[in-house]
Amino acid sequence: MHSRKKMSSEGNKKQFWKRNTAKVPGSIQHVYGAQHPPLDPLLHTNLIKAGNKPQLTPGKPKKATTFQEFESITSDAWDVGDDDDELLAMAAQNLNIEVVMETANKVIENHSKLQERQQLQQDEVFELEDKEEEEVVQEDAEEVDGDEEEEEREEAAETAAELSFSSEAGSYTDTRLVKSLSEAPIGSPKELEGEPALYRQQSLPHRPIIPMVARMADQNTSGTPAMSEREASRLDKFKQVLAGPNTDLEELRKLSWSGIPRQVRPITWKLLSGYLPANAERRESTLQRKRQEYFGFIEQYYDSRNDEHHQDTYRQIHIDIPRMSPESLVLQPKVTEIFERILFIWAIRHPASGYVQGINDLVTPFFVVYVFEYIEEEVENFDVSSLQEEALRNIEADSFWCMSKLLDGIQDNYTFAQPGIQRKVKALEELVSRIDDTVHIHLRQYEVEYLQFAFRWMNNLLMRELPLRCTIRLWDTYQAEPEGFSHFHLYVCAAFLVHWRKEILEEKDFQGLMILLQNLPTMHWGNEEVSVLLAEAYRLKFAFADAPNHYKR
Repeated sequence: MHSRKKMSSEGNKKQFWKRNTAKVPGSIQHVYGAQHPPLDPLLHTNLIKAGNKPQLTPGKPKKATTFQEFESITSDAWDVGDDDDELLAMAAQNLNIEVVMETANKVIENHSKLQERQQLQQDEVFELEDKEEEEVVQEDAEEVDGDEEEEEREEAAETAAELSFSSEAGSYTDTRLVKSLSEAPIGSPKELEGEPALYRQQSLPHRPIIPMVARMADQNTSGTPAMSEREASRLDKFKQVLAGPNTDLEELRKLSWSGIPRQVRPITWKLLSGYLPANAERRESTLQRKRQEYFGFIEQYYDSRNDEHHQDTYRQIHIDIPRMSPESLVLQPKVTEIFERILFIWAIRHPASGYVQGINDLVTPFFVVYVFEYIEEEVENFDVSSLQEEALRNIEADSFWCMSKLLDGIQDNYTFAQPGIQRKVKALEELVSRIDDTVHIHLRQYEVEYLQFAFRWMNNLLMRELPLRCTIRLWDTYQAEPEGFSHFHLYVCAAFLVHWRKEILEEKDFQGLMILLQNLPTMHWGNEEVSVLLAEAYRLKFAFADAPNHYKR
């Protein structure tokens, strides 16, 4: 009897995998685990279904998906156990909770005060404009006839439209902000005039244009000076910590949690990632040794990129790099060449995962930060090939090793079937269902699966959702936070989703929700918004990390 049950159980398992092999999310073509792109077929199918059904009506929650069946027979990554105790011990050792909580509260308080000041300034500007308009109208009535007055008003309207339509934070017919011109509301100009756009973001006051990459740590959306008194004081604190013969990494993490000044970011990232030792005397010899080791890999492996065993990997890397952003940087031939070498060497040295789409994005922040060691101007308009050859070699080797350190902590995100991402997406779903059940039910009601939008959030660490300057600020905190990329990122994603609560609840069909979630209007974001997001994420971590059962069903 027992043997029959056992055989039946084994038969069921075989049937499960046989029945669902083609449907298990994350099943990928094995170009060293690459998939291009990971979820396009699934999304495409759903969009076609949505197109055949123009109006979706609320119904019962969708039947359990293959992914949910798969999760039900696997071990839960968030069970209470020794791992949680070790994480808490590490957090207590490496980060002073009171310091971070105080910082989070200050960030939220400062944000509220700043919003009030901005509103008052905006009201004053509107009052002043109203008065000026009245004066102009009176003068026009006395001196200009009706036709000339109409022409002047038209010219003024055209000028205002030109000023408001910037290439980076463009405002369309409904004045709603989108990430870029390529992500404008879908439809013809006539449709845009007569119908509401798919974006339902509240109109925002005109903000100064922020460079895509440059002055990432120094510029925020309020247009404040690049170096305030407070920022100068923080820079001095960083310099004091870094000046000692043995850097206090715990103190450096505390300072870095709230952002790292651009001037000291390169050395700070290298220290926090573990690439450089805390002992100052050993740093130069370590850099020379690691850089020589990297270019030794180039000599040993790079010529094999066209071999039969490696040509598929190299071809996919070559295809993916032009899709990265910012285009003005990655499309420079010298930058493309550097990125190809970094990614190919990493894939060859990590055969368990190899190259997977998404890894390519993780090079960019390191590369940009380390370029700033050698230039002062805006990086997106800088010709990287004008740098000296030695500087380029240093930037390339440092970017490779720091990216490798990052991936060491999240490599199960990129092994076959990408189990790390699947676990994190499931944990995100459970967490959101606890912190904002209304949003969770709304997504379920219109059959939106978390895997359909959050896969990219985990695979690319939100790099496709945020401007590069925000990603770099986010990574300041990830470097300072214990297991920032592997664990704290979950809480950032939860805070990020709930941040768009109003816009999500306004969408009443599958297609509208998917378009919103894949094109969230963050192009205007700066340090201020990222700091608030991180403060909220830390609050969630503080509430749930101690007791993962709080968000387990």
